[in-house]
This record gives sequence, structure tokens and C-alpha cells, in this order.
Amino acid sequence: MNTNVQYGEYLQLDKILNAQHPESDKHQQPAHDEMLFIVIHQAYELWFKQLLYETESVADILKKPVNDNSPELQTIVHRLSRMVTIQKLLVQQIDVMETMTPMDFLDFRDMLRPASGFQSWQFKVLEARLGLQYGQRFGQEYYISQLTQDKIDIIRRAEQEKSMLMLVNDWLERMPFFEEAANWEDYQPVSGAEPPVGGHVFWNDYRQIYRQSLAEAEQNNLAQFDAVFSDEAAASGGLSPKACRAALFIMLYRGYPLLQLPFQLLNGLLEIDEQLSTWRYRHMSMVHRMIGSRIGTGGSTGRDYLKGALDKHYIFAGVARLTSFLIERRKLPALSTAMGRRLGFT
Repeated sequence: MNTNVQYGEYLQLDKILNAQHPESDKHQQPAHDEMLFIVIHQAYELWFKQLLYETESVADILKKPVNDNSPELQTIVHRLSRMVTIQKLLVQQIDVMETMTPMDFLDFRDMLRPASGFQSWQFKVLEARLGLQYGQRFGQEYYISQLTQDKIDIIRRAEQEKSMLMLVNDWLERMPFFEEAANWEDYQPVSGAEPPVGGHVFWNDYRQIYRQSLAEAEQNNLAQFDAVFSDEAAASGGLSPKACRAALFIMLYRGYPLLQLPFQLLNGLLEIDEQLSTWRYRHMSMVHRMIGSRIGTGGSTGRDYLKGALDKHYIFAGVARLTSFLIERRKLPALSTAMGRRLGFT
């Protein structure tokens, strides 16, 4: 057993603490706030590395069949929660960055060209591994234009792998208990519409109740609802119609013990998207405060690029959209006795 591990050696502090080399010092024009600028961005990259580490670990679990009440699912929920907590810290770090004024930044900004946060290949890989596809990206024409070929190759490989969103879609599609006929033997249908919406009479009843809950100005929602329940429809927001139905069922009946972990998983994805959006908004606001309408040091359009990414880069939009199709708890169709037992572990 090794008993000689030293704190500094274990953390490689010599490398970390000697990794700050301000450009302003090299130009014999020392700018005090450049040290803060470097440390904050190095901290961001370390947290991006951890977020990627957690993302890959969740993806590895989801590549295998996952029981809906298993230690593996609990592990996924726990790691998604950790990712959200890290993201909140990333947002809070902007408060520290904003202790630097625009004039402080100008003391060294022009010395950084063409370096830019836009060149963070780890963040681009993280987006891809979560599920942001190339076709969804804002500013496709230059999002990798400032990167070296080895980093471009890493991003391209990440885009070709099954993302977390794809793996969650697969997990939702194989939700087993809904398809088992024995769980619905004593279900009492109300609507009786033929053929069954989404392949199941339960969804006929739900559609009828949902339609009655819509205000006059919301009638277009019914067409969107029907698209979710048409197996001929293309995947929307990264989720297939079958996966959408499973996710909506989980949201509706999350009070049952068997669905609590699946609901927490879906909620974790929504929180990740929300924190990404919050980080992008704070980043955009900070950039506008610091450089106004000027272009970024890496050649991007600065605030305008960040605004476009904020508006477009929602990864789990397909999950978020399902909240449009919820109804009040007291109006939910009563499940069959067998289904209630299955979801309640009895």
C-alpha cells in the first residue's frame, strides 16, 4: 500500500499553478485582470471535462437495457443531478468574471486574437454528446473554423456516436409494462374510438380529455398532440412518437413508485437544458456589457452569435414540449387494477 502520496503531487499542482502565462506580461504591458480571465477559463475547461466524464458514464449505462427500478437508473439520476449542480456553478462564475470592467478587459483583449472561448472544443463535444446535432447548430459555417484539425476530428467523432438524447429515446421506446396486454385486461375505456390512437385505447380516452381541456385559442395544440401519437410521424425534438408516448405517460403517472426514477431522469434532462440556456444568456449579457456590438476575438459575431445559439440550441426540446399535453391530475383516466399493481410494486 502506498502511504507516500502527497497533496501537491496527487493534484499535479506544479503543473496547474504554473499554467497561467498572461499575454500582457509577454508584451511588457502587464494587465492585472488577465490573470483572473485565465483562471476562470481554465476552471471552465476543467468543469467541462467533468461534465463530459459524467455524460459518457450515463451513456455507457443507457447502452444496456435498464430496469426502471434498478441501481443503474438511480445512478443515472444521481449523475444528471450532479451535472445540473456543476452547471449552476458555471453560471455563478460569471459573477466573478463581471468584477472585471470593460476597460480592464481592453487592457489585454487585442493581445488574445485569434484565441476565443468560441474555440472551446470540449464544450462543442459536450453539446454533441448530449444530443445537439450539426443541423441544429446556429452559425454552422464557422463553428469549427478556428479549430485545429485534431480537435475538429474529435468533435466529428462525438457527433457520430449515439448521443444521450438518442439513448434516452431507446430507453423510452422499450418501456415494457405499457405494451403488456395483461396489464390492461380490466381497463374500462370511455371513448371507444377506432382505431386506437397511438395503438392503444388508453390514449383515445386521454386525447378526448385533453381536447376538452383546451381553451379556444389552444385548439392548434390538438394537431400537435396527434402528431406525437402517429407512428408515421418523424421523430420530433429527437424523440420518436413511441418514446414521446412513454415519456408523457411517465409524467402523468409519476406519483406511482415505479415511475418516480424515470420521471426524475426526464426532469434532469430538462434541468440540464435550462442551465445551458441560463449559462448562454448570462454569457451573452456579459459579452454585450464588455464589448457591445464588436466582433469576438475569434471572429464570431460576438453577442449576435450567442443570441442565435441561445434561441436555437435546445437539446431536450422534445421532452419539454410534452408539458403542453398534460392535464389536471383529477382528470386522468383511471388505470386498470393490474397496471396500478404493476406501477406500485404490489
